[in-house]
Amino acid sequence: MAKSAKRESTDLLVLNGPNLNLLGRREPEIYGSDTLDDIAGAVKARAKGLGLSVDFRQSNHEGELITWVQDARDSARAIIINPGGLSHTSVALLDALTFTELPVIEVHLSNIHRRESFRHHSFVSAVAQGIIVGLGPQGYLLAVEAAANILKKPTAAKSKKRRA
Repeated sequence: MAKSAKRESTDLLVLNGPNLNLLGRREPEIYGSDTLDDIAGAVKARAKGLGLSVDFRQSNHEGELITWVQDARDSARAIIINPGGLSHTSVALLDALTFTELPVIEVHLSNIHRRESFRHHSFVSAVAQGIIVGLGPQGYLLAVEAAANILKKPTAAKSKKRRA
């Protein structure tokens, strides 16, 4: 059985799913012209201004995202996630997010509810404390601010109480 490497602790783990590495080139009429690097820079700057550290990542592989989420249980205080197309298909990602018992904020650049009907449902939403859709890159910045507010509350600490 593979064992995950111990990660350095961070406040916010920001995860991005499949195809988000193509931002700026892929359907700019839907997703805008900002690249994922542009968004990462803005997120890190906003987080720094709020006194938070950020680990910003992207993968096209569901299993890698799941491993990162599992590792976050012991290395992060909150997760911001744009699962991309996995939102609509991955019960395994939902299960991993549930296991972490961390605050989760789901972000989508486009308004998934104004798009094709198969995009209207997100499995990840079931565990998300908040969902930001349709505001483009600004959604990530709002998610950072929301996470900062959540982490200020005494109840934000992970509950070690296991779910049945």
